[in-house]
Amino acid sequence: MAIESSMSELIKLDTKGLTCPEPVMMLHNAVRDAGANAQIEVVATDPSTERDIPKFCNFLGHSLDKAWQEGELYYYLLTTKGE
Repeated sequence: MAIESSMSELIKLDTKGLTCPEPVMMLHNAVRDAGANAQIEVVATDPSTERDIPKFCNFLGHSLDKAWQEGELYYYLLTTKGE
């Protein structure tokens, strides 16, 4: 589990192996640290993220731009809300 930032301003959040509520807690911290209009990509193995991450985005006003699954991995691309 790690937070990675690159020159492209995409923050990659690896929550593989973590279970509810840890992926959402890590996402909450990443959103707070990233600030407004940041793009965050989350990769998870916990199926409950299919429910939890969209609810998190909706509740806090962030844009869930894309959600997809590849095998056992769940991916989410979101943009944090602007100020």
